[in-house]
This record gives sequence, C-alpha cells and structure tokens, in this order.
Amino acid sequence: MKDYIKVGNLQIAPVLYEFINNEAIPGSGLSSKKFWNDLGIIVQGLSPKNKELLGKRVKFQKKINEWHKENKENFELENYKSFLKDINYLETEVEEFKITTENVDDEIAVQAGPQLVVPVNNARYAINAANARWGSLYDALYGTDVISEEGGAEQKGFYNPIRGEKVITYAKEFLDQAIPLAQAKHEEIEAYTLVDGKLSVALSSGETTGLKDDSQLVGYQGNQKQPKAVLLKNNGIHLEIQLDRNHLIGQSDKAGIKDILIESALTAIMDFEDSVAAVDTEDKVLVYRNFLGLIRGDLSTSFTKGNTTVIRTLNPDRTYTSPNGETFSLPGRSLMFARNVGHLMTSNTLLDQEDKEVPEGILDTVITGLLAKHDVIGNGRYKNSHKGSAYIVKPKMHGSEEVAFANELFNRTEDILGLERNTLKIGVMDEERRTTLNLKACINEVKERIVFINTGFLDRTGDEIHTSMEAGPMIRKNEMKASNWLQAYEKSNVNIGLDSGLQGRAQIGKGMWAMPDLMADMVNQKVSQLLAGANTAWVPSPTAATLHALHYHKVDITKVQKGLTEISNDYSDEILQIPVIVNPNWSPEKVQEELDNNSQGILGYVVRWVEQGIGCSKVPDINNVNLMEDRATLRISSQHMANWLRHGICTNEQVMETLKRMAVVVDDQNAGDPEYRPMGDNFDNSLAFQAACELVFEGIDQPSGYTEPILHRRRLEAKSKVLSP
Repeated sequence: MKDYIKVGNLQIAPVLYEFINNEAIPGSGLSSKKFWNDLGIIVQGLSPKNKELLGKRVKFQKKINEWHKENKENFELENYKSFLKDINYLETEVEEFKITTENVDDEIAVQAGPQLVVPVNNARYAINAANARWGSLYDALYGTDVISEEGGAEQKGFYNPIRGEKVITYAKEFLDQAIPLAQAKHEEIEAYTLVDGKLSVALSSGETTGLKDDSQLVGYQGNQKQPKAVLLKNNGIHLEIQLDRNHLIGQSDKAGIKDILIESALTAIMDFEDSVAAVDTEDKVLVYRNFLGLIRGDLSTSFTKGNTTVIRTLNPDRTYTSPNGETFSLPGRSLMFARNVGHLMTSNTLLDQEDKEVPEGILDTVITGLLAKHDVIGNGRYKNSHKGSAYIVKPKMHGSEEVAFANELFNRTEDILGLERNTLKIGVMDEERRTTLNLKACINEVKERIVFINTGFLDRTGDEIHTSMEAGPMIRKNEMKASNWLQAYEKSNVNIGLDSGLQGRAQIGKGMWAMPDLMADMVNQKVSQLLAGANTAWVPSPTAATLHALHYHKVDITKVQKGLTEISNDYSDEILQIPVIVNPNWSPEKVQEELDNNSQGILGYVVRWVEQGIGCSKVPDINNVNLMEDRATLRISSQHMANWLRHGICTNEQVMETLKRMAVVVDDQNAGDPEYRPMGDNFDNSLAFQAACELVFEGIDQPSGYTEPILHRRRLEAKSKVLSP
C-alpha cells in the first residue's frame, strides 16, 4: 500500500490521482482536495450498503436452490410464486405512476433509431461509434451481403459498376418508400431544385413533380437552383441526398446523386463494462481518459491504412439552410451514454481506510459524473447533451432495492460535483430475473431521472440458468429464444415501460444483432424489434447502424407504441416458466454437439480476454461464422455447461475432453494472429484454458453466474506474467 496516495480516508493509485488532478478536475469548478475528500465520504457511506446488497443476492440464491431441491418432483407454479413472495424476491406491487424525467435530449425522448455499443478503451472504435450518427447508404449496401453477388455483382476491384447499379436501385426504392414523390418514382428524377421553399424535381418524361408530403423537406446545402445536398425527414429522422455530377458515382447517375447519407446511430453507449477488459489502474484510467476526450471533443487516434497514416477525430456538426432561408445545424455525432460497471466488482484503483478495494460501480459513477460535467458546463468543443444532462447506464442490478441504491449514489454524486438534482440520467438494464419480475418497482425508484430500459437476453438467460440451477437440466441453448419465458420477458419489458410513461421521455431498447457479417439477415429480421415496441435497438457496427436505420423509416414507432399502450398484461406467470427439460432424451451426438458449441465459444472469447485484454470482438463460432462476443455471451455458455454437469447430462471427463479438443480448434482459428498464445501446446500452463475450465467447472459457485471474478483474476495474472522478468 506504500505506493498509494492518501487523501482523507482514501488511498488512491498514483496514475488515477494524477489523471483526476491534472486532466479531469481543471475547468470543472472543483478543487482536487475537496473532490477526493467528498469521494471518500461517499465510499465510506455507501460501500457497506453495496456489500449488503450483494449479500442479499447470495441469500436469495441459497433459498431458491433449497426450494428447488425440495420441490423438484412436485413443482407447482403457484407454490413457487408464493415462496418467491414470502422471501420478497417477488416484491409488492407499486401504485400506478408515470415517470417525470425532464431535460431529455430528442435523440432519446423523441427520435427513434439505432444504438451502438462500443468499448471506450479503444479510441478508434469509440470515435467511429460517435461518428456513426451519419452513414453512407451506398457504402453500407455495397460492402455487405444485403446486395447479392448474383449476375456479376461481386465485390471486386476498386468498383464494380454492376454491383453499384444494384446498390443505386435498392437505395432509390428505399426513397420511394420513405420519401415518396407526388407523381413518380425516384429513379425517374433527372434534376433537383428548390422552388418557393419546396422540392421540385425534373423527370425523364420532361415533367416536374414534388414530394407527396412537402413537410419532409427540411433543408439543403449549396443553392436552390443546384443544391449540393437535400435534407429530408421521415418518422423523425433525417436522410441527405448528396448531389455531385463530377463524382465517380454522381456522373453515372442521371439525377447526379453521389450518395445518400442516412442519420444512423442516434445514440451510442461508450462502454466501461461488458465489452471492456479493464482490470487495473492503467486500464481504468485509459477508459476514463478516452471518455473525457469524447466529452471534450478532442479525442483523436491515428492508424496506418496501406501507405497512409489516417488521423481519426470527431465529426463536426452538419450545417444546412432551411427552405425559408435560415441557417441551422444538426449534430454530427451520436448522443453518448456511458455504461458503468455493476455493483459486483471492486477496484484496486482505490482503497478505503481499511485497505479494502472500493466498489467499482461507485468509483465509475463519480468519475463519469465528473467527466460529464465538462459537457454540462460547456467546456467541450461540441455539445453532447443540448439539454444539460449526462447519461449513465447502470447494468446488472437485481431488483428495486439495488436501483434505489444507484439513485442514492447519483444523488450524492450530483451533490459533490455541484450539479442540479437529476442532471445525471440513468439507464436501467433489464437483464437479471429479479429486475424483470419487479421492473415497475425498479423504474419507480428512479422515475425522475430514468431515460432508458433495455432487454439484454444473453445476460438475462445466463441469470435465468443460474437462478434456476437446481430446478433441472436446461433446454439446449439455441432453443432459449423461442421459449415462453423469454418471449414473455421481451413483451413485459415494453408493456411495463409504456405503462410507466416512458413514451416521449425515454428509450425502450432491444438487444444486439450479434452477427456483424450477416447484414442481409439483419435487414430481414431486426425490424421485428420495432414492431414489438422498441424505439432503439443495439447494433454491432456503424455499417449495421446505417442499415438498421432503414427500419425506422419503414416503421412509425410512435404509432406502434400508442397501439401497445392499449394492451396491459401481467406476464409474470410466463416469465416464471423455467426452461428445464423434464425428461431429457437427447442422443449422445446431440449432447456432444451442444458441448462442442459452448466450449468453442467460451474458449474463443476467453483466450482473447485473458491473454490480450480484448473485451469484445468478432469471434468465429464452431462453424466459422463471426459473432460479436462479450461477457454476456460467455455467461450463458458457461452457465449452461455448468447446469448440464450439475444434472448429469454430461461428465467432468467428457467436458474436459471437449474443452481440450475445442482449444485446438480455437488455436487453428487464430493461427494468423502473431500475438496469439496457443492453448493446446500446454493446457496446464495456459491461463486462458484454465480460466475457461474454472468458468465451467466452478460455474455453480460464481456470484449470479457472472464471469468477471475469474476473468479479472486470470487477466491480472497474465499481465503480471508478461511484465515479470
């Protein structure tokens, strides 16, 4: 502890101390000494409560395990519900209420659109995500499988005009649907002009026409006779038709269109949590420093592309002239949330007076608030929030008592930072079963600051398996999405969100499309999340954001949500339908197939996390399909295998043989990575392989089935191994 700097009742790692004092505090209106002393008071006041809440999780799990053991042969739903109510796992229903959150930016309250989630410790990815507010539709179509390669439309050479023609046809058909003309199709347009504040287009027939709805014209760039761009709006979001007859694409288009720019990721979650491998002070400070750079607008990064060095910075706002001649601008960047870590983990970045690590969730919230204050008081190059708010997502909370704890933490943070009450807005992840079943009570605890609820079906499934570990063997993993409890969970989240008044004030979100290379499937399927009532949903890349944005032009979310407000159902009985199989009769081949799939996924993710500190990446599955993996996917796979071991579907020896065989498969998949350390060369000394084994064989004993304790310990071991002589 001698290397720590003592201030009040805190011991602070020097790297964090210097970052806060030299980079985060200046310009904030706060003094360094008072900030650390005040943080110490928060830590002293809230750490015991944090510990107490974690202890309640353990007590609940123990009681549920015991109940399932005693009632395994005579399970009755009503008896189960009565038991859960008796132990207060199922909380008392709250009285009717509506949230009252104020000063919420339009990107959250009014507009509906895609949401990116990105590891903030990777500056390049973070900047790309922030800049994904606008995306090229032509590039998104040309570079993905949304456009087939049939008929000579392969992606080859610098530019394939056959493929390009397919892209343009697709894009103009989209315009016909989103921005219809009064009397023609967009493919018939030969020129764009503005006349008397309205869009006028010349057609190949020699006639002219305008928009079916003139109010969809919002603005333009250039001059009215020959605009460089035309800005249009549909269902609350924008698109920009870019015109340039000298451009490679524009010169071959009879209307001179070179591209269609789509307003894409309206919001982006800068993630401190699931997609980030931050295990020590250096890691945490990188997370904080990058977020501060995003808030101040001065974050930049450089990389080599071919023989050129590319410098990536945040995009400026976009400027237009309105039809009546006034100049205005639109944000050039996504509105940013910060997702903090949950209540579980502690951080050696900060120690209390008893030399104990401080809860990382407390540290994250206070530091995030400090960094975000620079935006609130206008210190940044750009504005993140135009309403003077700061947006923080709190994940992995269990029940309303834990949400109330987060609210108290937010209150105390605002007080020490000199921020008005409810400046810090909260996003509540509905990804743990106790939160799902008590979601209305959870929302009620933060009804003055909530701006976001979101279903996370992977973490939610991991918690479902762990909570019901003793109930019996779980169904196969790929059957979970079609199970009754999961369908009810998704419906209940929307139903409760709308019933609590989130429409027009907050986001109701849906989960990630995890296959970043299968964009045609995403375009065909992800619209279902909008039809279910979500006004945002997660995407894995800026390209995916642009393509998913097309769904928001197709579906009027406001109308969908208004229709759903007329439906009020209690889904708790369906949510409590545990996804166990009563008489498993899988063939040995089917069991092995499941074990192979889970083991390969676990190892493929863990080896990068532990050995290279990569918290989220495209990981090839057993069929070499790239999947976007993070700790949530790891949680479900490891808990599923632990469950099958617990109930004798497989043996320890079978699982170990599978893990070793799949480790060799993963080694082969990563053979082209010069920094990769193979597991199959020495299983006993591979930290990644040992971590994977612990996650499975000790899965039952992991708190709520979380993977962080094992991952963090093994990653720290790997880092010390590299640094040791």
